[in-house]
Amino acid sequence: MLRMRCPYCRTDDDKVVDSRSADEGAAIRRRRECLACGRRYTTFERTEPLPLLVEKRSGSVEVFDRDKLARGIASAVAGRPIDEETVDTIAADIEDRMRALGPEVSSEMVGLAVLEHLKALDHVAYLRFASVYKGFEDLADFEREVGLLQKTTEPKRGSRPRNAQIGRAHV
Repeated sequence: MLRMRCPYCRTDDDKVVDSRSADEGAAIRRRRECLACGRRYTTFERTEPLPLLVEKRSGSVEVFDRDKLARGIASAVAGRPIDEETVDTIAADIEDRMRALGPEVSSEMVGLAVLEHLKALDHVAYLRFASVYKGFEDLADFEREVGLLQKTTEPKRGSRPRNAQIGRAHV
């Protein structure tokens, strides 16, 4: 059985005097008494969070990096009217969603989540990210994606000329 070392005399012979919940249940606070020197000290037990792993297309696995995700999103929104706080919020939301799915997710799931956010936020940023994520090779790839984007978005209000009337021909 492993024991805690006394911070005063460094022996590992102690007894637990009191235990209680700490940090809103995220930890256990233990009050200990060293049996060698008689001094008391406090220790905390916490569960160590599991790392979120991302399986890449190549099959390699790496630890999820929110900063790397935020940099990719920031690249897509560069020059667009989107602030850094929004980028951080998107990255945090995606991390939370991926953690809810389990300890390991695919890079495809992360990329699709980014596309979903950008599609709702800014179509230019969406196309920039999609071009890298989906590996666009020529103009036809952009045209196809713009076509898909137009099918899934509502037309802008007031885009029809004022004097145009539906169903009537002008003479």
